[in-house]
Amino acid sequence: MHLGALIGKLEDETNATAALEALNDLVLFAEVRAVGARFDEEPGAYLSSAVRRFTSKASDDDWLQLMTLIKGSSDPARAALQCMLRWALAQDNLPEVIPAVGCSCSRGAGGRHDHL
Repeated sequence: MHLGALIGKLEDETNATAALEALNDLVLFAEVRAVGARFDEEPGAYLSSAVRRFTSKASDDDWLQLMTLIKGSSDPARAALQCMLRWALAQDNLPEVIPAVGCSCSRGAGGRHDHL
């Protein structure tokens, strides 16, 4: 699957949930659940917004890392998904992200967060 197609599929929360479950990484899933809960998001919604945020906010170095991981992986889709998700988790675990006030998308507390 091409990277653009993967990103497009992950915009749908149902596909994002299925992709997250397919990773079969309980530690990563638990972290997504915990961080997503801070922003009132289910794991699929968090992953979907994580991918959107990566595509719009990741630095050139982040993209280079993603492309390097994809190129060196026997499962490029899995590598891409994990890279974008770990990037978003790192962003949302920064000290200045205060859930009571808002997440890294700067939309404030309450309601749905698209992290964009």
